[in-house]
Amino acid sequence: MPRPTLTKLELKIMQALWERGPSAVREIVEAFPKKKRPAYTTVQTVVYRLESKNALRRVRKISNAHIFEATLTQEASHRSLVDDFLAHFGGKTQPMMAHLIESGRLTLEDIKEAEVLVKELARKEKEG
Repeated sequence: MPRPTLTKLELKIMQALWERGPSAVREIVEAFPKKKRPAYTTVQTVVYRLESKNALRRVRKISNAHIFEATLTQEASHRSLVDDFLAHFGGKTQPMMAHLIESGRLTLEDIKEAEVLVKELARKEKEG
């Protein structure tokens, strides 16, 4: 099943669920900073939209409140975002890597960690 594409607000709601675990809409609303807190009804609408995208599900009901939990993992969401982003560059990573290096956001430590991952992937491919 394809991973859903999420809007910024949907991602923020998912982030609240990833950090807090199963939560009611009211608890999700309270995860936002007071100054930038969306209305309860806005969050509720987006939660239902996320439910229809199978990014979260209702796990129980306490009184009138439904409790929701993430079914989409944070890792799967990040992978989807990166894949969507790379699609803008024809799937090529070089422009993004060049920018990260030039901006100083990609450190030597990051590169060393990437080398370890690449070697591990190559080893697994040889074994499999």
